[in-house]
Amino acid sequence: MSGIVGVLNVDGTPLDDRLLPRLTSFLSFRGPDRQQCRMIEAHVGLGHALLASTDLSGGVEQPFTLDGRTWIVGDARIDARSDLLAALDAAPVDDASDIELILRAYVLWGDRCVEHLLGDFTFALWDGSQQRLFCARDQLGVRPFYYAQCGPAFVFSNVLDCVRQHPAVSRELNDSTIADFLLFGVNQDPASTAFRDIRRLAPGHSLTCSTNQTRCQCYWTLPIDEPLFLKSADEYSERFMELLRMSIRDRLRTDRVGILMSGGIDSPTLAATAVGVLRAGSPGFALHAFTSVYDRLIPDEERYYAGLVASHLDIPIHYDVRDDETSLMHWGQIAVHTPEPVDNPAAVAASNEFLGQVAATARVFLYGEGPDNALQYEWRPFVSHLLSGRQVRILARSVLHDLAVHRRMPFWSAIKHSTIGRREQEEWREQFPAWLNDDFAVRYECKRRWEHSRQPLPSPHPIRPAAFVGLGRTLWQSWFEDCDLAAGAANVELRHPYLDLRLLRYMLALPAMPWCRNKLILRRAMRSSLPRKVLRRRKTALAGCPDLKRVEAVGFPELVPSADLLRYVNPRKVPTAPRTAVELRAALRPLGLNYWLNDLSSAERRDAPS
Repeated sequence: MSGIVGVLNVDGTPLDDRLLPRLTSFLSFRGPDRQQCRMIEAHVGLGHALLASTDLSGGVEQPFTLDGRTWIVGDARIDARSDLLAALDAAPVDDASDIELILRAYVLWGDRCVEHLLGDFTFALWDGSQQRLFCARDQLGVRPFYYAQCGPAFVFSNVLDCVRQHPAVSRELNDSTIADFLLFGVNQDPASTAFRDIRRLAPGHSLTCSTNQTRCQCYWTLPIDEPLFLKSADEYSERFMELLRMSIRDRLRTDRVGILMSGGIDSPTLAATAVGVLRAGSPGFALHAFTSVYDRLIPDEERYYAGLVASHLDIPIHYDVRDDETSLMHWGQIAVHTPEPVDNPAAVAASNEFLGQVAATARVFLYGEGPDNALQYEWRPFVSHLLSGRQVRILARSVLHDLAVHRRMPFWSAIKHSTIGRREQEEWREQFPAWLNDDFAVRYECKRRWEHSRQPLPSPHPIRPAAFVGLGRTLWQSWFEDCDLAAGAANVELRHPYLDLRLLRYMLALPAMPWCRNKLILRRAMRSSLPRKVLRRRKTALAGCPDLKRVEAVGFPELVPSADLLRYVNPRKVPTAPRTAVELRAALRPLGLNYWLNDLSSAERRDAPS
């Protein structure tokens, strides 16, 4: 989670000598181990703030060059290094840093280098021979990239607030993005931010900036692979484990690791696999598990099941008891800054406190997000696809396998839960917010946006339509950037093994019957590695919403509207006693926006010249 920054005056005007060092110094909170900047030419400079999280990250100084003409800065972890080295024919540089590999790939393939890169990365390089800047963000958008072009000045960073430090960047807000936040809690445009002048590079996109133009280009979209039909059940689980081990090895490169572990199946599978990888390569490793639990507010069983896993794997476990964490109850006392509005600043403060406490244990933490989306049990499109292709034999085998493992037909469960499902959908369906400022709602067509969002998104995937569409939602970008923000503040890295593109594509190609039902592929792969009670446990949600319980006990935070909020919200219509988790989530957005606008005004008053 190192910090990067760069400035280019496209008209050739020399940079202010003080600007680049100031922007690089701003990133020291994110890269405390080393800060360096370099004027590449009179009109272009690059800066880097290092967080040395793994064995290879601290060995090369950035900005980095091979020939003195092409320079790069980046925050990157490149996977499948041996494959890339073979393609580069670069055997003498086996120990090259990830940033050097990216530069060598650019030298060989030019802009198409990104088509050869796997991993989480964001980078920018100055090509002196072509007098242009080339930038890219990884395929899923795990690492962020922000930029602004104001007249001749082009400035970029992986920290939004750093871009805002450039004197040419306006403080004006992007009201269209604010409308998205108030309606949905997340920006629907992957290329915009809450500020008029600042853009984000969308996932799977590259950017070039030169005297003539600034151009963004999509270089990757999630492929649609054919369904994978293997000969035996063992082949499915063995291939899954091969890919998972590969993904975890690429994400470790250190023997001090933390894992955010629940009592379910996803993160314990990561923990068991990571223990095997570490024991094979680093006998003196330290892997610590961290589990969030509620002991009183909403008693759950996470402590029990996560404890079983830790005991079985012989790893230490630490419990984050969340009953008394910073929450809505402390709304008037929290002090937290976010680059863009969030609906619950108290939750951000709690996350920051937690990661700050565990950072002494490790700088790399594994996160088990991914299977809930990639392994959705979509049996209907799977059956329809096989019937339309007249693959009756495969369908019969799949249904019989599903029955043999799960002991009941999916059709009966669907019938049984259809009425309940419709009722739950109604309970979780938000209503159009009546508290929007009327003029603002008309100007930004909020009603039309709302109605459009209610329509199901079409999916080109024949057997996994919901999973495929879900992985492309802007919600993922927002979640990745929230992770990046919290981890950057704590000087740690959160890594997501299930979202390795090789493993993700494999999960999407699995036949839904039987492998996605109750995540059978994980349970079979772990049948000799995790306790039987954990393997048999069904996915279990909390028995309620913790913040709703807190609101019921102490009341909803008072909204004291700022003058800036009134252009967006009618505060008299904001609910003061939400009754459900959905109502609470919606009612928090105007409060979160108000908190952010106040913080923004306070920061601008502090920064104003006296």
